[in-house]
Amino acid sequence: MGNGNSTETKESRRSKMRQKIKNSRSRRCLRRPGSGSVSGLASQRSVSAEDFAGIALLTLIGAEMKFKDKWLACVSFGEQTFRSEISDSTEKPIWNSEKKLLLEKNGPSLARISVFETNRLSKNNIVGYCELDLLEFVVQEPDSTCKSFDLLDPASSNVVGSMFISCSVEDPVETETCFAKRILSIVDYNEDGTLSFSEFSDLMDAFGNVVAADKKEELFKAADLNGDGVVTIDELATLLALQQEQEPIINSCPVCGEALQLSDKLNAMIHMTLCFDGGTGNQTMTGGFLTDRQASYGWMFKLSEWTHLSTYDVGLNTGSSASHIVVIDRKTKRLVEELIDSKIVMSMRAIYQSKIELHLMDQGAKEILQNLSEKQGKKMNTVESAQNIPSFLEFFKDQINMAEVKYPLDHFKTFNEFFIRELKPGARPIACMDQDDVAVSAADCRLMAFQSVDDSTRFWIKGRKFSIKGLLGKDVYSDAFLDGSLVIFRLAPQDYHRFHSPVSGVIEKFVDISGSLYTVNPIAVNSKYCNVFTENKRTVVIISTAEFGKVAFVAIGATMVGSITFVRKEGDLVKKGDELGYFSFGGSTVISVFEKDSINLNEDLLANSGRSLETLVTVGMQLGVSFPKLENCVLEP
Repeated sequence: MGNGNSTETKESRRSKMRQKIKNSRSRRCLRRPGSGSVSGLASQRSVSAEDFAGIALLTLIGAEMKFKDKWLACVSFGEQTFRSEISDSTEKPIWNSEKKLLLEKNGPSLARISVFETNRLSKNNIVGYCELDLLEFVVQEPDSTCKSFDLLDPASSNVVGSMFISCSVEDPVETETCFAKRILSIVDYNEDGTLSFSEFSDLMDAFGNVVAADKKEELFKAADLNGDGVVTIDELATLLALQQEQEPIINSCPVCGEALQLSDKLNAMIHMTLCFDGGTGNQTMTGGFLTDRQASYGWMFKLSEWTHLSTYDVGLNTGSSASHIVVIDRKTKRLVEELIDSKIVMSMRAIYQSKIELHLMDQGAKEILQNLSEKQGKKMNTVESAQNIPSFLEFFKDQINMAEVKYPLDHFKTFNEFFIRELKPGARPIACMDQDDVAVSAADCRLMAFQSVDDSTRFWIKGRKFSIKGLLGKDVYSDAFLDGSLVIFRLAPQDYHRFHSPVSGVIEKFVDISGSLYTVNPIAVNSKYCNVFTENKRTVVIISTAEFGKVAFVAIGATMVGSITFVRKEGDLVKKGDELGYFSFGGSTVISVFEKDSINLNEDLLANSGRSLETLVTVGMQLGVSFPKLENCVLEP
């Protein structure tokens, strides 16, 4: 079979593919608010031809580090994480590990590559990371050339090494041809690079297509140009790929056995290409992980998983049953593990998932929590407490960005001063600032959004007595809030702890409601034995707006949070994004309640919340648009 201008044709197709991706990038900011997809495994859902951008082959070649160790590299992309093998003890690890990744125009594009030292039994230590926009990379780099990226220390952003990576987008026809080669090589029993008719016949039977069985001889003869009864794999692969384009003959995936939709050629090709990976001879990265931290754990963690002492999961009741809290980063569309001390997790589960323990708390332990919070609050206001800042930063080193903080570290004389730290001007851009019909996130937080209260109790809040009336109190509640929309902003200890107005309007009133100081961790929120939001100490603020009617803004105290401070007063006019106040030491929650049918919440937030999956957001990201004005804002979250 002649080559003709195959090289030129291949490069022409690749150029068109790169131009297609480039064009798609320019349209990413013009989609309707909230239309971003929630990425999952490619084999689990269909991708439309409009959204398909290509398949990227990402290769982690190696790195240069500043000291010797046995190194491990992880790639996190969307809701998937993959890991390399562990290198020899060296300053210059070589992995040559690769993985094919599905690229979608409105899907994830940012890959995070993390490098871990592996000298610990239970948990390996992250040393550096880099981030790579795959869509941007394959547009700029015409070939799979090796490129160097700085590895940054998660805590200081200092350069700690270099990472060598190559990435290229695969041409669809070339991908199918390569796939066909690998499939055909399975039945090349004598490994001579040619197939007999009997070998080819076995392959057709494995494809599960009865119609194709009648065409076996016809297809084989078409490739057997000299009539000697054997054909080369290259010849047959090319013919098979063309036949699959014209009239699909593969009914089921030869690797996993999953049935393929013959009418959906694109997803059949995507499925088989990603399923049958590792055709270049390089090592294929190991998958099946949710986060890079999970992928990096050592054998002690694997043992704990085997004995069911430690679990990773995403979805309903994860907060109450899993020992690791996983959230999805809205900006990168990547799953992220929330850091929390394992001893605290065990103690919270023992208390909040036990009816007996909570009954004992009702008998007097609530006072202990109150006294503990007040005592800890006073302690964190002492000069000595500043000594805890470095260890706090070390523990959360890849989740606190000191470059955003307004003042240098030596400015903070107590731990609480650091905890309520301000950010530099412009660190949190406000979406659609000149459009008051667009609501925004009130905090750096893990967010849950529900179009109705019924949705919130079905997917997240498990307390049997939760209600909007119980949350707002009798002095504030009105029927307009009945079955309204609910947005929960949960702040973890590592977050920026100042909260901001989600809407523009006038502050009508503040109402303080006394109560307990339960934790606001999902372990407690998902418990059916307590009602965190309606029993905790809280302050309700009513904001009157022209676009959303009245909006209730509820700041809720929690364990270790003895103080909620507001910097605004009744009668103040606030713009969305303006600071309203801050929480002192601890983690806490803000809830915004919108009147029924006053806001159309963004689709990606609703989709994640429908999976009981919190979304990691920052102040100013778009939250939703008032009804019926849906077409105005074009900025991305």
